[in-house]
Amino acid sequence: MVDQETTRCGFVALVGAPNAGKSTLMNHIMGTKVSIVTHKVQTTRARVVGVLTHEQDQIVFVDTPGIFSPNRRLERAMVAAAWGGAADADKIVLLVDAERGLGGDVQLIIEGFKKAGKTAIVALNKIDLIPREKLLTLAEELQETGVFENIFMISALKGDGVEDLVVSLREGLPTGPWLYPEDHLSDMNDRLFAAEITREKLFLSLHQELPYSLTVETEGWEERRDGSVKIDQVIYVERSGHKGIVLGKGGQQAKRVGAEARKELEQILERRVHLFLFVKVRENWRDDPERYREMGLDFSD
Repeated sequence: MVDQETTRCGFVALVGAPNAGKSTLMNHIMGTKVSIVTHKVQTTRARVVGVLTHEQDQIVFVDTPGIFSPNRRLERAMVAAAWGGAADADKIVLLVDAERGLGGDVQLIIEGFKKAGKTAIVALNKIDLIPREKLLTLAEELQETGVFENIFMISALKGDGVEDLVVSLREGLPTGPWLYPEDHLSDMNDRLFAAEITREKLFLSLHQELPYSLTVETEGWEERRDGSVKIDQVIYVERSGHKGIVLGKGGQQAKRVGAEARKELEQILERRVHLFLFVKVRENWRDDPERYREMGLDFSD
């Protein structure tokens, strides 16, 4: 039993520009998949919580959507969710893609920190892909901004430097009771997580703008006597022309996506999964308040 009088617990927000590696870092720290990952920007749409409990400490990580200059309502809601996650956190970790450097989105975030009077920790990511001299230059430029407490050089994919970052975060936790049971890994329910897995496979299979104009919802979840589960999901697209693209010739594209999603869900849920996908047109779903509630986003313009 853990003595609750000596425990430490706190929120750590993972923020950064789109595709900086936030979800990859979250999954590596957790040792399992709690946040979907693709090579496309803006994959994460809402805040995802991962709970790491070790010895006396519990870190509640919040993986946030990428921060950039938004144009559409959904983009604005995603960026607002990211800033909200940072505002509520005990510590903020800014992931910076070392390959891309300190471009416009990173500068936007730094200015946001200055405006809010916030300090953060930097995780300079993808250090295995660039020369050490460039890393040192980037670290110096970040230090000169005056808003960063510490800088860690990591590879979220390979795990280099991640343990040092986590140890530092644990040491900075405030004293207090845990917020989640010891075996709790995420606050995302199975229905939403299953929909996210399917959306990940769609992002990986589809091209150009189409992934950003669809959403996935789990509409049916039936526990069967043999221990398996039957999951019905609907892929909503905005235009009738998109429906054919998602389905593919003879429905082969949707079948392939469904097979990939089912395989991963069976590994995660550790049981047999019967996954059925349906594709429907829902025009202007990105302007539907109900869809935002499903994703945990604020519909406010």
